Amino acid sequence: MLKSLVPAGRGSVATSVALIGAILLFALYAANFSPGIFAITLLSGLLRAMLLFLVAAGLSLIFGLMDILNFAQGGYFMLGAYITFDIVHPDAGVIPFGGFISDPTLRFAFAIMVATLVGAALGYVLERGLLRPLYKRALFQLVLTFGVSIILLEVVKFLWGPSPYSWTVRLPIQEAQFRIFDTPFSTYRLFVIAMGLLLMAGVTVLLRRTRIGIIIRAGVQDPEMVSALGINVRAVFTLVFTLGCALAAFGGGVAVPFLGATNSLGSTFLLASIAVIVLGGLGSFEGTAVGSVVVGLGWAAMEQFSARPEIGTVLASMSPMLLLALVLLLRPKGLFGEDR
Repeated sequence: MLKSLVPAGRGSVATSVALIGAILLFALYAANFSPGIFAITLLSGLLRAMLLFLVAAGLSLIFGLMDILNFAQGGYFMLGAYITFDIVHPDAGVIPFGGFISDPTLRFAFAIMVATLVGAALGYVLERGLLRPLYKRALFQLVLTFGVSIILLEVVKFLWGPSPYSWTVRLPIQEAQFRIFDTPFSTYRLFVIAMGLLLMAGVTVLLRRTRIGIIIRAGVQDPEMVSALGINVRAVFTLVFTLGCALAAFGGGVAVPFLGATNSLGSTFLLASIAVIVLGGLGSFEGTAVGSVVVGLGWAAMEQFSARPEIGTVLASMSPMLLLALVLLLRPKGLFGEDR
């Protein structure tokens, strides 16, 4: 479960450092040893890592506490992207009230808040209304969450159609850029990286330093004992599930300005996030954080390498699974995994 919330072993840390170091060397080679291109590849990898973390953290917390692999997690990411896009572009979609906010930055902040709340509400309904009767029936839970992911996809197609949407509203923070080794990088993307790091730190503090975090970890180790102390373990399950879905929807909201809104967002980030949590170690929050960085950096490095005409783009899309296979060959339980 989440036993790896305790400090990780030296072997796990050493393997993680060696793997990240190897990826950085490969990224430097992919950038033709150009400092500017290497720096942008590194920042792009961290950006991808933070987006993966927002999806994978929920997957890891839900699986670690409840033994549920939530296949609908990618659907919440996709839905958050579409809701945010729709509110910020009031003439392009089905949500009418975004147009009442004239300032695009305020409209964007409002849209992210709405997307996050919708993700949390749907997660709450899914856990309380559908999953709770199926506790301890893993196969039924798996089929149910997979079915919910299909429903979310079909709802998005019904409301917004199958065609992708490109972000057209220019936010001031999007227009701003900074230069590193004379190579430009979007200030907004840097903002997303910083926000992801803050959320990563915040969830870590929540799990390690707060009463609810202690209850979550105790519920993982011995739910019967926690219930005997008068604590409602099922309420904790609901809280964790709702938080995980909200994080995914929030991730979709902050990603849509540069990724656009497409039907494939959910499946792309779900598969990569599953690779992250298995690579990091099932149920390990620390492993999820490190795994997000490993996959994000590897993905960006492979994209840079695939930009060469003789290589093609197929390796970039395969990079999360290639990294997963490599790690499992070295550490079959993942970087921070334990016996379950």
